[in-house]
Amino acid sequence: MVYSDSRLAAVRLFRKIKFGWIYTSSTFVGNFGMALLFTSFFRELDYGVDANYVFFLAVLAIGLWVTEAIPPFAVGIFIIAGLVFGFGTEFIPTETKTPVEFYLGTWTSSVIWLLLGGFFLAEGMNVAGLDRSLFRFAVRKFGTKPDRLLLGLMLTTACGSMVMSNTATTAMMVSSVLPLVHLIGKNSSFSKALLVGIPAAATLGGMGTIIGSTPNAIAVGGLQEIGIQINFIEWMIFGVPMAGVSIFAFWKFLTNKMNLEKSDLDLSDVLGKGVVKKKFERNAVIFVLFVTVSMWISEPLHGFPIAATSAIPILLLTVLQVIKAEDVRKLPWDTLMLVAGGLALGIAMVQVGLTDIIMAKIDALPIPVFGVALVFSLIAVLISNVMSNTAAASILVPLSLSLPGIWGMVVPLIVALSCSCALLLPVSTPANAIAFSTGMVDQKSFRPGGLLMILLGPFMAFASVMVYAWLFF
Repeated sequence: MVYSDSRLAAVRLFRKIKFGWIYTSSTFVGNFGMALLFTSFFRELDYGVDANYVFFLAVLAIGLWVTEAIPPFAVGIFIIAGLVFGFGTEFIPTETKTPVEFYLGTWTSSVIWLLLGGFFLAEGMNVAGLDRSLFRFAVRKFGTKPDRLLLGLMLTTACGSMVMSNTATTAMMVSSVLPLVHLIGKNSSFSKALLVGIPAAATLGGMGTIIGSTPNAIAVGGLQEIGIQINFIEWMIFGVPMAGVSIFAFWKFLTNKMNLEKSDLDLSDVLGKGVVKKKFERNAVIFVLFVTVSMWISEPLHGFPIAATSAIPILLLTVLQVIKAEDVRKLPWDTLMLVAGGLALGIAMVQVGLTDIIMAKIDALPIPVFGVALVFSLIAVLISNVMSNTAAASILVPLSLSLPGIWGMVVPLIVALSCSCALLLPVSTPANAIAFSTGMVDQKSFRPGGLLMILLGPFMAFASVMVYAWLFF
């Protein structure tokens, strides 16, 4: 049977939708069945209906995150809906009936406001056209030698990712270097180094501040739940050294792996295209960025929590008309949905005692507590390579909070840093996915650096946080 071009396209689209729906539904049903199977074994331990129900939701959520049967943000919504349905109604015979607001409140938690402020800053910098300015700054400061320029661009990316999301930073920096990549070709070793190094620098640089990476905010939010406050400066004491050492090691590895030549690059065609002048927007964003970061850093002096000062960019950038309604619609709201669901799951696991149950089993293992901390860091980096690091942190942080003594404070921080060391695959982090989506870098190009950080990252995270704890506690 012969189809016309338009009809053939329609048939292909229908088949794609059909088989996509079949995969999604079958994978969801498979995960649901596995969750029921594991829960049936867990029920034999007789920890109660509440623990059984939350265990079922946790296993199902982990399976859905790993297999991506549904989008990660949808899993977050599913978790909250499941908790509200289970504990807020009489349909499921749970022993505790928790007010619905208990779980819905995660939508307005301090972590959500913190991330939202970072999203507004990132969108403002994008609207103001600061990406090419950052590229010009790196060229002016570091020159045109490939190895030095790569270091400059990675450091610039890392600094940007400390004050806004690493995803937004990567999008800006990748768009600024794409003209250069197209000029020298995708087969150039320097092109590969740029498209691997920039997303890595954004992810690793995000370890430097609380807002730089979502796992950081999740760890801080979890510690707040047990009465431990970590402010902006305190996080930077161990986060910035960890980020700096990691980026330098990754850069050194790339320069040796890619055999970057020491000759100068001709960037006249790239730099000669000029920058779109948006003087008011640029000045407004720089002013808001300065005020916001200053308030974050000086929190010990004025006492305003970080989440409250995150309202500054939300308010000023909209009042000054830098960010308009169409820009707000483009913000990554799905990330906030994922975080809210992860926070709700963590609260539920603590509430029903599931974290205590798991940690009791871990404590019974014939290894010292510092060995348990290393195991947590290794698990964090490994599962973050195959699922969202936000989801990984949402699972591991509540568990690590139950460790005895000071370990209940330091291990969540180690977990958060280790989650940001996952760089093995394009799907390991949104930053890698952005670089891969350009079509100018192969999947295999991410593997060497990813393996390096799997080996080094957890141990550097452990050492960095332990030095911080030794100095201040």
